[in-house]
Order: sequence, then C-alpha cells, then structure tokens
Amino acid sequence: MTLSRIRGARLLALAAVAALGLTACSEGGRQATNDNSGGGGNAAGSSGYTIAMITHETPGDTFWDKIKSGAQQAAKDEGVTLKYSNDPDASKQAVLIQNAVDSKVSGIATTLVTPDALAGSVKAATDAKIPVVGFNSGIDQYQRLGALMYFGSDENLAGSTAGKRIGEAGAKHPLCVIQAAGSVALEARCAGVKSAVPGTENLQVNGADDSSVVSTLQAKLSQDKSIDYIVTLGAPIAVDALKAMDAAASKAKLITFDLNAEVAQRIQDGKVEFSIDQQPYVQGYLAVSALYLNLKNGNDMGGGKPVLTGPSFVDKSNIDKILPFTKTNTR
Repeated sequence: MTLSRIRGARLLALAAVAALGLTACSEGGRQATNDNSGGGGNAAGSSGYTIAMITHETPGDTFWDKIKSGAQQAAKDEGVTLKYSNDPDASKQAVLIQNAVDSKVSGIATTLVTPDALAGSVKAATDAKIPVVGFNSGIDQYQRLGALMYFGSDENLAGSTAGKRIGEAGAKHPLCVIQAAGSVALEARCAGVKSAVPGTENLQVNGADDSSVVSTLQAKLSQDKSIDYIVTLGAPIAVDALKAMDAAASKAKLITFDLNAEVAQRIQDGKVEFSIDQQPYVQGYLAVSALYLNLKNGNDMGGGKPVLTGPSFVDKSNIDKILPFTKTNTR
C-alpha cells in the first residue's frame, strides 16, 4: 500500500470514528495570535506544503486549544508547515485570510462563523487556486462560499437534540445564552433548542468578558425565577453560569455545548447535566489532513457533503472515560 493510501485510510478511519459520535456539538466564546507550528511524525515542511488555519478564536477560550492540538498533530503526521492565526472580529478575520492568500500558502482551513463577511477573502483564495476547507462553523454556507469540504457538527441538529433531551426531562423555560453576536452557529443551536422547547428564551452576553457574563446572567436569573434550564454554548460560559446561579440562588439546571477540563469535572460532580460535544480536536485534525490529501492526491473527503464530528452527549454515563482526555486537549 502506498504512503498516500495509508494516510488516506487513516483519515477515513478517523472520520468514521467521528461519525459514530452522532448517537447523542462549538464553538467557544473568548487579538489575534500567531502560532507557526508543525505539529510527531514527519519534519515540519517536509511535504513542501504550508497550510494556514484561520479562526474566530477569542483569547482565553480553552475550546480552541483542542482545535490547535488536532491541527498540530495532523501537521506533524503529514509533514506540513502550519500557520495559525485568529481574530474574533469578522473583518479582521477576513484580513487574515487575505494575508494567507497574499503569502501564497498551499491551502487554507478556516472557520466560517460570519460567512458574508468572509466571502470576499475566501473568493480571493479560490481565485488564486488555493483550496479552502471550512470547519467548526458555516456548515450551511461553506459550499456557497467556495470551500471544498467541511468538518464540524450540524448545529441545528445539535440544538434540537439538546432541546429534545431537556424537554423530555421537563424543561419549560430554558435560557439559551449567546456569547458572540452574529454567529450563525450559535444562533442555530438556540433555534434548535427552541424548536424542541418553544418556551426557550435567548440572552445575549459579552463572551469576551467573564465578569460581564456572570453579572448579566445573575441579574436575569434573579429577575426571572421561572427559568428552569440554562443552555450555554461554550465551556467557559458554563463556568460563568455556575457562578451566576450560585449568586442568584437559582434552582435551574445547566447544560452546555463543548468541554474543557473544568466542565468535565462539573459533569462528574453533578453540577452540569451534560455537554453536547462536537469533538474539536477531530475538526482541527481532519481540516489539515484533508487539505494535505487534496493537495497531494486530489482527495475530496465527504463526497460533497459535510463530514460530521458531532453532536455527541457527554454525561454521567461516559464522563469517567472522557475526563482524562479533556486534560490533554484531545477531547
């Protein structure tokens, strides 16, 4: 078997494992940073390819550590030079994509959380014959923008799945907390919850400021005691919610999207009912490896359809197995 086929088989197997998580997804909330890293197998750059990964990461959100960890491991495995950059501001993320185009990278992997704002820069990439894949956000828009492939969760499905579960548990008035304005993924999650529990109410908070999140949530919970479930859309926001719930003496139950080590521990302790995980490590890994295979061998993962990495429930039934991986940024 040739090296390309071995790598292709490995990537297909990983995608299949990700798909198995659908029995039961993120995006987080938290200046731009640059982390130029090839991530153990081959020497960075030995393939001759340079891949730019550009996200809407907000500083401080542990969710993105998992994305980067997966991308760096794929870069190591494939001998790719990985250039990571991020900015939560849509116009600045578009500039980062344009910068990658101007530097003539081999491929671009980008989140598409604000697709209309990024459309021009993505078109500049495709016009320059630079393959683009979307991941994490933009599942319904990636093809329109010209991205070849997509790796992530179906956010509408994730939201409705979460809503159905809490509805069956008796939820009547959930509060869905949106930490980043204009995010199509976050809006889709809350819409999904509301489709299952019509009494769902949305609350906008500033996810870049933890103290603001806590105070906004505390005020809402103190004012409205009918809120019986809180749905946060990122693990750091769940931690803020726990503080707000204590301060407001709220009896609401808490569920969240995404994981970090602290939230995983809170699930084990019974403070968080469950998490809807989209497996960000897998998203980062697949985005880089799929671009490598496309450049090397013309492969198209998914056959024109999104490759789903979630949603998957993490709760009391499986947290003991998953908890250790949250501490190594792989889950």
